[in-house]
Amino acid sequence: MTTDRTDSAETIRWAMAPPRSAVVMGTVRLFALAATLLLQHASLHAQEMVKPATAPKPINSTSGPNAITQAAVQTGVLNCAIRINQVSGFLGFGAQAAALLMVPASEPDQRLIPFAMEVPTEWGSAYVSAVFAPNQANGCGAAYDAVMYWPLRCEAVATAQFADFKRVGQMKKDITVLDGGVTTKVFLLPAGSGCVSIKKEVVL
Repeated sequence: MTTDRTDSAETIRWAMAPPRSAVVMGTVRLFALAATLLLQHASLHAQEMVKPATAPKPINSTSGPNAITQAAVQTGVLNCAIRINQVSGFLGFGAQAAALLMVPASEPDQRLIPFAMEVPTEWGSAYVSAVFAPNQANGCGAAYDAVMYWPLRCEAVATAQFADFKRVGQMKKDITVLDGGVTTKVFLLPAGSGCVSIKKEVVL
């Protein structure tokens, strides 16, 4: 499924074996979320570019669902709807971006949900790949890779774009590893006279 944004359209963490009343309340909240996402007009203005050194902001329940989120909900993806909205917005889903959502044919609300996105940048396009996993300790887990070309040497990219990251060294021969903490790493790969950065982050 592909989607372009046309109209500008936390997770419940349960302990093991929750009481019946908690299950009922969780079901009510889940259907309320689905109704909101399906009916509310989009109002979220996503960021214009992939921001390499900043983690997604905490979930804001007042933000409206974007087109990716609406498409996910319409195919039965409810558990990860809020997380999809949060992460896709942070990564630059806007009027000029496009995304492909890969929804499983059966039980989509209980399976991994991958999506790919093309985001315009100053030098072309960035490629973003993300995956969302329901039923995690934080409700819905997510991880993404943001791939971007820079017309600069990798040394310059590390200094200018990832100044707060610690330089770990070479992975083997050509790839430089930068450490942004337990959940975030950046890999820099020379590409001709430029450099490709791959930012990998787990959203907790």
